[in-house]
Amino acid sequence: MDFSFQLYSARNFQPWSDVLAMLAAAGYKNVEGFGGVYEDPAAFRKLMDQNGVSMPSGHFSIDALEGDLDGVLKTASTLGIKQIYCPHITAEQRPADKAGWQAFAARLSAVGEKVRAAGYGFGWHNHDFEFVPLGDGSVPMQILLEAAPELEWEADIAWVIRGGADAADWVSRFGKRITAVHVKDIAPQGECLDEDGWADVGHGTVDWTALFTQLKASAPATLFIMEHDNPSDISRFASRSLDWCRSTSE
Repeated sequence: MDFSFQLYSARNFQPWSDVLAMLAAAGYKNVEGFGGVYEDPAAFRKLMDQNGVSMPSGHFSIDALEGDLDGVLKTASTLGIKQIYCPHITAEQRPADKAGWQAFAARLSAVGEKVRAAGYGFGWHNHDFEFVPLGDGSVPMQILLEAAPELEWEADIAWVIRGGADAADWVSRFGKRITAVHVKDIAPQGECLDEDGWADVGHGTVDWTALFTQLKASAPATLFIMEHDNPSDISRFASRSLDWCRSTSE
């Protein structure tokens, strides 16, 4: 399994030069980009090269993808990104019914066609809201996957669970669409409150041992990306999670 690290996890632990050096020392070879590292792609690429780190995947907003695709592709090329994922839609832009989600799927399909034509993979990265049933009982994530059949899925398993869904069931039904996985853990109830209830991978309630086995058997995912939305100690999270995942997934 090829492990990576979502740099969003380290947004509060600057500078990036120290973050990349720490990740390299912990054993990471790959990182995943987000908007906070795209201001000067050439300079960031230089930092990555200095630390022997690559960026095979990156998150880009729907606004950037629809409004400045040339800029997105230029950034991706500079940083070496091969897989582009759209990570979120703000609450005020979020559809409220099935027709709205089908329309959003059409927007993603239109972007994806252009991104793939340029030689990149393209997919959606979920949070929890996509798993909350709509008024008619339909589920936004299923609408997206069915209405946009070419759309890849970067599955954030912990958000699936926080959305009230059964992660193993979703992997069973849509595993072939999963081209990357966010590896994140949820603390037991009442613990890690200063970290928004998230935990270091392997030290929470998500059954990653079983999920790794299932994902390897049913999904084409090649990137397994460590993430913690609000760690109190980035070095602890990075090293502890990678050590556990390596020992478990071998």
